[in-house]
Amino acid sequence: MIKDSFHADSRPKFTLGELPPCQRPQERLEQFGAEALSDAELLAMLLRSGSKKIDVLTLANIIIRDAGSLAGLLRWRMEDFVAQHGIGNVKALQLITVFEVARRILQGEGGKVPIIDTAEKVFQHLQPISTGIEVEKFWVLSLNRKNRLIKLDEVTKGTATSSVVHPRETFRTAIANGAAAIIVAHNHPSGDPAPSRADLQVTRRLHESSKVLDIDLLDHVILGNPSDDPRGIGYYSFNEAGVLD
Repeated sequence: MIKDSFHADSRPKFTLGELPPCQRPQERLEQFGAEALSDAELLAMLLRSGSKKIDVLTLANIIIRDAGSLAGLLRWRMEDFVAQHGIGNVKALQLITVFEVARRILQGEGGKVPIIDTAEKVFQHLQPISTGIEVEKFWVLSLNRKNRLIKLDEVTKGTATSSVVHPRETFRTAIANGAAAIIVAHNHPSGDPAPSRADLQVTRRLHESSKVLDIDLLDHVILGNPSDDPRGIGYYSFNEAGVLD
């Protein structure tokens, strides 16, 4: 974690209130609206104050730099925030809460009922909740006949290397939701979505069960990160690979 790699002036302004009026994000927010604020200014509004060594805007810039982007803070945990100068446990919990709200809004796509009919859409829908998870989780996306999402359910939660799933739990969820079809997905904490032999075996078992129950298994998508995927995509689709033909 990068910390004190900056040169503070002799009279740092630690809080928003101490900044000159033209530099205060709150005044700019009131005058021009939230869209006029930079990422650092928005974060500074949440932080409210810096530390004895860093003014609040500098702190906001350092945090965003360390996270890679404002969106990167969706992956941050308690220890990531408290490692920064000027952030204690209470402020860290407040920030975690804010970014969890943001994650859930992204997951829900603003209240719309999305159509999920491609692996890319599965990835886009689940990435906000799968990014940064350190254990494997397995989700069932229950769909109606037009591939609109009825409900997203987390079925199992495993270890850092495996998530055990059984057709019984998967299709019990689908039946309870009245699904005409399902897409299943799980994450790879390593970020590399390349399938394992166990992933292939599970997919084949689910495919056979779907035929018996007459609930279509449209895809099994493994979620990773584009930066850790040798193909640069960030996900793997068993349907696109021809396994579900």
